[in-house]
Amino acid sequence: MSLKVPKANDIQLFKDGYKHLQGIEDAVLRNIKAVSELSDLVRTSFGPNGRNKLIINHLGRLFVTSDAATIIREIEVVHPAAKLLVMASQAQESEMGDSTNMVIILAGELLKKSENLLVMGLHPSEVIKGYELACAKALAELENLSTSSLPSPFTQESLITALKPAIASKQYGYEDTLSSLVAEAALAVMPKNPKNFNVDNVRVVKIMGGSLSGSKVIQGMVFGREPEGIIKKVSGAKVAVFTCALDIAQTETKGTVLLKNADEMLNFTRGEEQQLERIFKEIADSGIKVIIAGSSVGDLALHYLNRFNIAVLKVLSKFDLRRVARVANATPLARVGAPTPEEAGYVDIFETTEIGGDRVTVLRQLAPGEDGYQRDAEKTRTATIVLRGATANHLDDLERAIDDGVNVIKSLIKDARLVPGAGATELELAKRIEVYGSGMRGLAQHAVKRYATALEVIPRTLAENALGGTEGNEVLSRLWAKHEQKGGEAWGVDIEAEQDGTLLATDFKILDPLAAKQWAIKLATEAAVSVLSVDSIIMSKPAGGPKVPQQASNWDED
Repeated sequence: MSLKVPKANDIQLFKDGYKHLQGIEDAVLRNIKAVSELSDLVRTSFGPNGRNKLIINHLGRLFVTSDAATIIREIEVVHPAAKLLVMASQAQESEMGDSTNMVIILAGELLKKSENLLVMGLHPSEVIKGYELACAKALAELENLSTSSLPSPFTQESLITALKPAIASKQYGYEDTLSSLVAEAALAVMPKNPKNFNVDNVRVVKIMGGSLSGSKVIQGMVFGREPEGIIKKVSGAKVAVFTCALDIAQTETKGTVLLKNADEMLNFTRGEEQQLERIFKEIADSGIKVIIAGSSVGDLALHYLNRFNIAVLKVLSKFDLRRVARVANATPLARVGAPTPEEAGYVDIFETTEIGGDRVTVLRQLAPGEDGYQRDAEKTRTATIVLRGATANHLDDLERAIDDGVNVIKSLIKDARLVPGAGATELELAKRIEVYGSGMRGLAQHAVKRYATALEVIPRTLAENALGGTEGNEVLSRLWAKHEQKGGEAWGVDIEAEQDGTLLATDFKILDPLAAKQWAIKLATEAAVSVLSVDSIIMSKPAGGPKVPQQASNWDED
């Protein structure tokens, strides 16, 4: 037996204030604990019966939501291992826009299951190898589980069917109304080649008051403000978009004017008035009836615009200004003057209407049934969903559900295949991976089997959130029994528990996009493997001085 030579304790490798944690106990198991905390936090918000979280962020803004992407964006996670999980779910949000919660729950469960193996003495590299094999098997089996795909070209009914499960998981009970609104708006802006569909073309305007049933889709853009001048409605108008202020330019240097008599005093401002009048007369003569201003509109300019019967709308967001230019097919101009025919745009109807108690300005196309409507007219480039609701928080949550719905359409355009939802796909994958693990040799088989049990977390969480913990276990047992039968791949959790808590997902049209599941499994496994492959954490002392202000990730969304 070899003699243990004591180590010298006074070797200083790092500066004072450094934290160095290493080994299974200190680093790996601590990381797993932190990730489990994060996954347990969002786990209760999973599925249609997920509970809401009330979050007040560092700016004091209040959020009431069950959307995992919003929850983890607004809570500032500082633990390095948990941050890996946050990054994986953000990748899912940007790639698919849906199933962000599934990434966090699955990665957290994979790490919880690996904890026992590590404590029993299995090396992390064996666990990682098993997880990677199981992930490859899961992705291969997922391809075989596709039951149907969205017919092309898309129809209102087929889109509503595909959107309902994604929207129900955020706004259970409102999914019928919201999915028909999203489908209508998406089809209104769907280009001839669906691959060019842009999610930015479906806008949302939130107007307080009323109820969700008062929401509607407008083919065009809606702004929550009135036009500046007295002209409130124009039909079949040419449009000019200006990014500069509509006013007399101030000179950079200060000048002194010496006035000698009363005539000079009276004529002092006449020169600039005449110049401004000449500019707006040129604009009016070129046939422009509507001006969209990206900056301030001076009083004198407004006077002349009213005199020439030109409507003027102020749009202060530069992103909205670009969208208006795209809708009207106009070129934004940086100088005040008459636009050339190529630079001017066109809009069918520019009008101010009242929605609830708010006055809004609408730029839209002619609707069927209106005078001058042509069936073969060019499609609108933007559709706006006008949302009504009682509180600002509820409207924000509805908007997030609509964003998820639009993203689902985008992912279905890339890959139209659908798999059974309600946890049926995950349970079937768990069954097949369990069989695959049993036929393997070597230590990796333990990790493969653990991967299979981790996949169970999705149907289990759905059942627990809807029916409670004890009933959830029973439902899961019944599901296993049904999946063992021939042709039982599509049995999932019935959250309304009308019979025994199970249902055939395909019969109830509960279908999820295959691509979203694929990415979620891939990213969750990658996140879990990254956390397992860390064996030491080295943290330096935070630098003193003022904190660097962090720019919000959604700074360009208005």
